[in-house]
Amino acid sequence: MLSDIAIAQAATLTPIVNIASKLGLVADDVHAYGQHMAKLTQATVNRLQAQPAKAKLILVTAINPTPAGEGKTTTTIGLTDALNQAGYQAMACLREPSLGPVFGMKGGATGGGYAQVVPMENINLHFTGDFHAISAANNLLAALVDNHIYQGNALQFDTVSWRRCIDMNDRALRRLTLENNTHTGFDITVASEVMAIFCLATDLADLTSRLGRIQVGLSAAGSPILASDLQAEGAMAALLKDAFQPNLVQTLEGSPALVHGGPFANIAHGCNSLVATKTALRLADYVVTEAGFGADLGAEKFMDIKCRQSGLRPDVAVIVATVRALKYHGGVDVADLNRENLAALQVGVANLRKHVTNLRQHFNLPVVVALNHFTADTEAEIALVQAAVQALGASLHVCHHWAQGGAGAIALAHAVADQAQQASTPSLLYADDLSLTEKLDTIAQKLYGASGVTFSVLAQQQLARLAEVSQGLPVCVAKTQYSFSCDPKLRNVPADHVLHVRELRLSRGAGFVVAICGDVMTMPGLPKQPASSRISVDADGRIQGLS
Repeated sequence: MLSDIAIAQAATLTPIVNIASKLGLVADDVHAYGQHMAKLTQATVNRLQAQPAKAKLILVTAINPTPAGEGKTTTTIGLTDALNQAGYQAMACLREPSLGPVFGMKGGATGGGYAQVVPMENINLHFTGDFHAISAANNLLAALVDNHIYQGNALQFDTVSWRRCIDMNDRALRRLTLENNTHTGFDITVASEVMAIFCLATDLADLTSRLGRIQVGLSAAGSPILASDLQAEGAMAALLKDAFQPNLVQTLEGSPALVHGGPFANIAHGCNSLVATKTALRLADYVVTEAGFGADLGAEKFMDIKCRQSGLRPDVAVIVATVRALKYHGGVDVADLNRENLAALQVGVANLRKHVTNLRQHFNLPVVVALNHFTADTEAEIALVQAAVQALGASLHVCHHWAQGGAGAIALAHAVADQAQQASTPSLLYADDLSLTEKLDTIAQKLYGASGVTFSVLAQQQLARLAEVSQGLPVCVAKTQYSFSCDPKLRNVPADHVLHVRELRLSRGAGFVVAICGDVMTMPGLPKQPASSRISVDADGRIQGLS
């Protein structure tokens, strides 16, 4: 079969104005970036936001990711195409890819096979410049802080907590000392508070207000110093004004897709922008969105951060799994995953069972399981997973969208559409009025299966300082995506582990507290063999090797 990029480059794309017309939009509603990408104008977004939502919201999540691959974004796109093939009006809401993974370990984030959003090269690389704008706004604030101190320090900065960002994996930038002996560092852009604000703001006024509430440091008297104290929020919003408009693209089958915002789910809240989701809910009958990594991270944050702040509630959740990944959780090495191993699969299916149970018990969400098919899967293996899911009272559908596009996920589409029509009352995991410690205990014990939570000496000090200001704020847990625990080596459903909180960061403008756990880094490094080594440009200007 052709590579992802070869499939994408061979496709005949529909002009983006025609994609917009499928949604009832006209040429004046979009600002085109070439023939096949556009932004919805701010006036269009404002007009749509004033209308009532009409769509069912479908949340796609997954088991804990493995080197075997699960295909969550591919399934999100395949399901969208399948819904449209089945006669429903559907569109996708996705996050924008980060250059860090594109050139690092993971590669691109536009789906795969015949379930992709296109033009994949543009989307995976600079796209419409949104991430550059977010980085610029973040770093403008850092420059304003340094300049204020240089110009006399009228606000009496004692400590500076604001960090710089760049949309690239570069471990050398994690810790820096500036000329004035200020200690700082870079986070990857997708982990920045500006990215979180961008994705959670409801409109430009809310965006500006949230930017102003960013805490950049403490004064000598111990008082918080905010971005608004530096009169920074107006200029930051000006840098973000155009980026804040959702990006419209298409799937290989011509389904509309809004691709906007891109926080990671392991170190940030892992959901596309709220403005894109709310806009989509007024343009289609079914909106398919995804939350990053496993359901313990992305889906939890979708519910406890995005839904908590916005009032949104999904009508149904789809959990993506593969036979290969479940065998990996059962202890099989990557090299042996294509061999039938029912014993390992019987063990590894516990990971899927835990995620299904979490979403149903703790969030009261209806769940449908999508088994993303690989050619090496055997009938006995598929039957084992099917039986395990049926024993939970959920349905499982084997999907072939990677090879067949939407036609390979028709059964899943009908099941999801039917389930979305049923009444449901999704709930959140914890109440607003719990303490920060109680919220972390609830997440760790109920979702992760941990025995409890421990705090480093630094985190204990920060916990005391944040006791009052964190009241009413949700928690964004930053931990490894590979395990329910904070140890990436513990596969499947580990027992007798603790969630160790290394550091706490207040994201006052975003409206949550980040708990950094285990060894997770907010500035990742590149692997020994980065994906960038496979990427090139031929004599005709066509990109090769991007996946």
